[in-house]
Amino acid sequence: MTIPTFPFQVIDWTAIPAERHEGEEAYALRQVMNVGDIRIRRMEYAPGYKADHWCKKGHIIHCLQGSMITELEDGRLMELSEGATYIVGDDCEAHRTFSKGGCVLFVVD
Repeated sequence: MTIPTFPFQVIDWTAIPAERHEGEEAYALRQVMNVGDIRIRRMEYAPGYKADHWCKKGHIIHCLQGSMITELEDGRLMELSEGATYIVGDDCEAHRTFSKGGCVLFVVD
């Protein structure tokens, strides 16, 4: 990853509007900031959220609050709990997520 040249800044997430995304079940709220080709997001999954798609995009995801389960296409289930981070590269392993109790995530991709 190459981080482009841009001035130092603090992201005030309270100033970035949240977009609601309907999942297969429940919904997610996402706040997005783009810096060149890098997308930085704060995601909040409502309790019961389940993604409506399989994803092959690479991510760095840090769980700020709650927990979620990531289902890999081969059937494995990986839990991401509060304070933990996962990484996956572009086009590596298709995955989709769900959260029973809801969670808040910080995502870079």
